[in-house]
Amino acid sequence: MRIVLASASPRRRELLAQIGLDFEVLPGKGEEKITKSEPCEIVMELAERKAEEIFHKYVEENKVSITADSEKVLVIGADTIVVHNGHIMGKPVDEADAESMLMELCGDTHQVYTGVAFFWQEKEMLRKHMFYECTDVFVYPADEKEIRAYVATGDPMDKAGAYGIQGQFAAFVRKIEGDYNNVVGLPVGRVYQELKKYGLTEG
Repeated sequence: MRIVLASASPRRRELLAQIGLDFEVLPGKGEEKITKSEPCEIVMELAERKAEEIFHKYVEENKVSITADSEKVLVIGADTIVVHNGHIMGKPVDEADAESMLMELCGDTHQVYTGVAFFWQEKEMLRKHMFYECTDVFVYPADEKEIRAYVATGDPMDKAGAYGIQGQFAAFVRKIEGDYNNVVGLPVGRVYQELKKYGLTEG
């Protein structure tokens, strides 16, 4: 089976490789338009769009025949957002935006949602499956000098909520409740279990 990760995130690539999957990477380029309002629905919708876009693109570019006896193609899409008191945070647009996000998160608790979508063909039919994970992150207080110093590293700029838990921001993380890998960007334990449920870890 050909597995394709529809994400440019190096963190997601590392996590997916960590559970022993062989896969290709083909990032999506579609617009991230949101029609849902609940965080769990938003991340699943965005993940679904990425996976669907790349499934059709991959099949077309590689001239894959979707028939009952053809090699399966599975595309995995994912999207992560940070939510604090109902405020949804994506990636910061600039350093000032990153500082504002981090000042809001420090000294409080927030949630990290990651939505995951599978697209694959089965008996000449296109199938899909979506799910999400949510992790609570508790953050120590920090002053403006500390926040500015962290933002100056550049680490926050490509991450939802303007931080990476696996980087220097670990100095401010008091504890988490839930899946750590989900905060990094992909709940790979859940991914593997969902793949297994649909027989997508075989062949």
